[in-house]
Amino acid sequence: MSTKIMHPFHLAIPVNDLDMCVDFYKEIFPVSFGRSDSTWIDLNFYGHQLVLHLSNKLAEENYNHVDGDDVPYPHFGIVLGISDFLEIKHNIEKSDYDFFIKPKVRFENMPGEQHTMFIKDPSNNFIEIKAFADQNKLFET
Repeated sequence: MSTKIMHPFHLAIPVNDLDMCVDFYKEIFPVSFGRSDSTWIDLNFYGHQLVLHLSNKLAEENYNHVDGDDVPYPHFGIVLGISDFLEIKHNIEKSDYDFFIKPKVRFENMPGEQHTMFIKDPSNNFIEIKAFADQNKLFET
């Protein structure tokens, strides 16, 4: 069995208040910080490079119906193990932030069964947090 290396992604998102969004990501996720300037900051988001860019134009909200929920897009997210998923859930519950879509099991008893929840940052960027009991089933149909 060969080991595949996961290559980090780079994602830049617009925010209208850098300080407020930095506080949000620190409170909810185990992030660390890299380079920054007065209009942007790099975050280490689970080994991926998430860049918050100060902007007066934020993403437009759209929705698709998925397994009983109106799922917002654009959104980004992370696939975690169950224990890390529950830790993020706990961080959200003890914060002043609300779930956009409360934690649930999606596609129950089907291929690709997963735990999922959504939150949005103070600049209305939607984030999906997922967990699979078996991450090898991430793309199972």
